[in-house]
Amino acid sequence: MSNSSSITQFLLLPFTDTRELQLLHFWLFLGIYLAALLGNGLIITTIAWDQHLHTPMYFFLLNLALLDLGCISTTVPKSMANSLWDSRAISYLGCATQLFLFLFLITAEFYLLTVMSYNRYVAICKPLHYGTLLGSRACVHMAAAAWATGFLNALLLTANTFSLPLCKGNALGQFFCEIPQILKLSCSHSYLRELGLLVVSACLAFICFVFIVVSYVQILRAVLRIPSEQGRHKAFSTCLPHLAVVFLLVSTAMFAYLKPPSISSPSLDLVVSVLYSVVPPTVNPLIYSMRNKEIKDALRKLIS
Repeated sequence: MSNSSSITQFLLLPFTDTRELQLLHFWLFLGIYLAALLGNGLIITTIAWDQHLHTPMYFFLLNLALLDLGCISTTVPKSMANSLWDSRAISYLGCATQLFLFLFLITAEFYLLTVMSYNRYVAICKPLHYGTLLGSRACVHMAAAAWATGFLNALLLTANTFSLPLCKGNALGQFFCEIPQILKLSCSHSYLRELGLLVVSACLAFICFVFIVVSYVQILRAVLRIPSEQGRHKAFSTCLPHLAVVFLLVSTAMFAYLKPPSISSPSLDLVVSVLYSVVPPTVNPLIYSMRNKEIKDALRKLIS
């Protein structure tokens, strides 16, 4: 038996013990990571370079791309390195840092997606009030609030998690440091306090999710009144993928953090964690930006 004071490192869950499959995992994650870097990097560069894109919508997209880059860079490179070097180890400080950064970025991203849904709602349903409700100062304040909320939430959860005494070894059943896996190592009833914090965070996330859904329902109702069939199709093809990504992020994250231990298994936990930590940062550039005509035009100008 050991306690948290004697733990100097944690052991992460390997995707496989077969060397060939470890290398396959490395190359697969490398491809995903490079795709995410390329997509989000192009968005950041294009929006920062083109003066015509310095509007509220693209300001939020720039913030989303930054959060996506940070989010996937927090978990995937370490997993790739472990597969390449046939290792499982991550230091105690490295685990705490990874957990804090991931919680910070994923929480800020979700609150930013909530702000972006409000931005679209105002732009489509209340266009005459757009300049009043979403001026440049208001946009900066809303984006800053999303980042600050993510920071405070991550700080509170990380500090509380690593203040728990750990006496059930140091092996984590996940490919990155995740709260539910660390709580399994706790030998104190104080973990109920952490579960309470997670439930509160989940309730806030669910409220934001309801707000997002209501916003998009109002948008779709307005879209149905558009006389042009092409305009309706364009709006539907834009809104529905946004809702799908948000639903994927919320449902898988809440399942990962709030599911009962009786239905937990390494393979299920692994699949769910990939769905909410790796997939959204990779597909967000395609769904939110690369299908946008203004972004594509600006990108062509930048390349040429």
